[in-house]
Amino acid sequence: MASHLRAHALIGQRALYLTTAAIPLTGWAVHATALRRRLAAARRDQLTGLHARPGYVQHATRRLNRRGDRTILVFLDAVGFKAINDTLGHDAGNALIIAIASRLEQWVGDDGIAARLHGDEFAAALTCPAADRARRMEQLHHVLHQPVDVDGQAVDVAVSIGMSSPSYLHTRDYTYVLRSAEGAMYEHKREGTGLYRIGTDKHANEPTVNGRRLGRTGTTAHPLASEGPR
Repeated sequence: MASHLRAHALIGQRALYLTTAAIPLTGWAVHATALRRRLAAARRDQLTGLHARPGYVQHATRRLNRRGDRTILVFLDAVGFKAINDTLGHDAGNALIIAIASRLEQWVGDDGIAARLHGDEFAAALTCPAADRARRMEQLHHVLHQPVDVDGQAVDVAVSIGMSSPSYLHTRDYTYVLRSAEGAMYEHKREGTGLYRIGTDKHANEPTVNGRRLGRTGTTAHPLASEGPR
């Protein structure tokens, strides 16, 4: 075979090999992109667009580990949400959830992350120095307690709020800090006084009834069993 023909044949073979190798690589790239999009969607709450629990856990854990005492976790729950759903309908309930989510996200701003954990339960993780916390939490209470317009009707909003930080608990363990904020929130819900509650070790170790934190549906004022810190 002439030298120029052999050269063309070799070039053609190399092109074929490269093309054949590129096909599965391209397929994997498309698959990886689709997978990332599905994972990202799974980390977002479909109704509000906030982060869902998996994304929140990852972000809050990383923030606690990196920024420690400067980090606060906030846990909040709408008061009387079931009554609004039952009397005004699910559309009104959804409008309330979306309004709370939007206000929480605006309050967090660029300092952290806002999430909807379940139903009418929300959480936030952000960097907030101790000297600025009282002002920020008062601001959150004020923002959340503004009425929501639902089809021309003003619906009052009430939210129970708990906040905790490694600076109060001397640990950066995500589960422990979140349980402290959650327990503080339920204390706020039970007592109904003040703007919010600050989580302590007592809140993190609060007993449960039938596997539920004191203050949740299905519990009583006198817990029957207790659990230690996780």
